Amino acid sequence: MNDAVLAQTANINPGLAAIGYGLGAIGPGIGVGLIFAAVINGTARQPEARGKLQTIGYSTFVLTEVLALIGIVVYFIASTK
Repeated sequence: MNDAVLAQTANINPGLAAIGYGLGAIGPGIGVGLIFAAVINGTARQPEARGKLQTIGYSTFVLTEVLALIGIVVYFIASTK
């Protein structure tokens, strides 16, 4: 291929990767909001279960954030090509 054609495709790819990561980060963002909304709701209904709810909440928070971290790794891989 011509170098000019390769340069053009390389310039488009990081932008598309950024848009894709932005759209992919919506899911974990909504998930984290739902997780902590449930923890707050459960604590308000049954205050003595606060410790267990927080443990479950933080565990699921970590699992949800792993999705966002995988997305940013894929973004960096796609933007370097």
